[in-house]
Order: sequence, then structure tokens, then C-alpha cells
Amino acid sequence: MSSRIHSTAVVDPTAELAEGVEIGPGAVVGPGVRIGEGTRIGAGAQIEGPTILGAENRVYPHACIGFDPQDLKFAGEETRLEVGCRNTFREFCTVHRGTGKGGGLTTVGDDNLFMVYTHVAHDCHVGSRTVFSNGGTLAGHVVVDDDAVIGAYSAVHQFCRVGRHAYIGGYSKIVQDPLPYAKSVGDKASYYGMNRIGLERKGMDAESLGRVERALRILVRGPRRLEEALELVATELGGHPEVDYLVEFVRGSERGVIRNLPLRRGRAQSG
Repeated sequence: MSSRIHSTAVVDPTAELAEGVEIGPGAVVGPGVRIGEGTRIGAGAQIEGPTILGAENRVYPHACIGFDPQDLKFAGEETRLEVGCRNTFREFCTVHRGTGKGGGLTTVGDDNLFMVYTHVAHDCHVGSRTVFSNGGTLAGHVVVDDDAVIGAYSAVHQFCRVGRHAYIGGYSKIVQDPLPYAKSVGDKASYYGMNRIGLERKGMDAESLGRVERALRILVRGPRRLEEALELVATELGGHPEVDYLVEFVRGSERGVIRNLPLRRGRAQSG
């Protein structure tokens, strides 16, 4: 099946469209754009290049994908956006290309859901199967690992990394790295326990759930010095893929990880 382009859409002659691409009324596809098989571009959506969209993506009306980064250091150098397959970009979602000094590349994996008014800034790298609720926002240079959830109207500070299966509650301010498998919530985000419901829905088995829960408890409520807690986790629970990833994630953190507990009855319950 050939591509279907509405008569009011504007498609640059250099854009490459695979079989089965649909472009709706008033949509704009600029130069340097490649769109994979079966992708649908909604009314009034705009795609700028250099941008690659894989197969079976859905771009809803008025989303803007692949535009220049919002960075004062950007001087018009050629940078890219690369998007995988089967992603959904809802209305007014924005995803920007990279910057020359930030690596020149923004990436999005497969099977992600970006709800209304979400924003992925320059030089971000989003994995697969993530969910961004309405208004969820990434600053530049953020990494979001697979299966994470960004809550509604939450903002992630530049250079943070969001761990696998992390859950960020709505209206949270993230200035350090949210732990994998954990819930982080609040204006100054705190640790709210393991993301048990999310992990069970993703099919994590009982043994893995138990190991991850014990590892998180040690990291948050165990020794005050993080390195001591990490050594204890590695010694008692290491050799398991989820636990080993958790240890690697914490050791590789550049901004520090969220391990403070929420305030209760006027006192900080720190681990």
C-alpha cells in the first residue's frame, strides 16, 4: 500500500516515506525526515529533520517532533532525532533534536507513550516501554531507562538518569536520579518504597521482587554511607540481574540518587 497524503499537507520533496504512511490535513513534514512503514501523522502535526521515525508510530494532531533544541549554545549545527517503532505521541507533544556540544543526538526507543503536552528536550535518551503522563517534562541530557513512568506535570532536571521501572509521581521535582524499581514523589522528591504494582504488572517473579525489595531497603534504610550500603547489597544479594543493575546504576550516578524518606510528623525519616 502506498503512502496517503492529504491534499492540504505539506511534504518536502526530500522527505522519505515508507509504504503505508498516512499524513493528515495541514500536517508538515520537512526536509531530512524519514518516516517508517505504517506511521500515521495527525492533522496539523509537524516533523522537522534530520529526524528518523521508525515503523508504526502514531503522531497525534499538533505534536511537534524534531525541531531545533531550546539551547542558547545551539548555533544551527546539524543534529538529529532518532525514534524507534510503535511509539505514540499525543496532542501538543514536543521532542527536540540534540545539540552539537551534547552529542548531537536525541533518541527514543520503542513502544513508548507520550501523553498530551509532554516534552523531551535536546540530547535526551529515552528507552522503551516508558509512559509519560500529561505534561511530563525532561530537561536536556536526561536518560530514561526502560519501563519507567513519568507522572503528570513532573519535571526532571538536566543530566539526571531515571532508572528502569522507576515510578515518578505526579507534580514531582526530580533533581537527583530516581532509583530503579522504586517510587519517587514530591516537590523535593522522596523515596516512597518499591514500585511493586508496576513490577508485578510487568511480570517480575516473586524471587526477583523479594531481592529487589531487600536491596532497596538496605540502600535507603541501611548504612548512612552509600558505599557501605552498596557493598552490603552486592555481598548479600548480588549475582542477580535486577540487583546487579541496581548497584551499577547507583555507582554510576553523577547527581546522586533519591534515597531520602518523606517527612512524617515534622521529622525527616532518613536512612
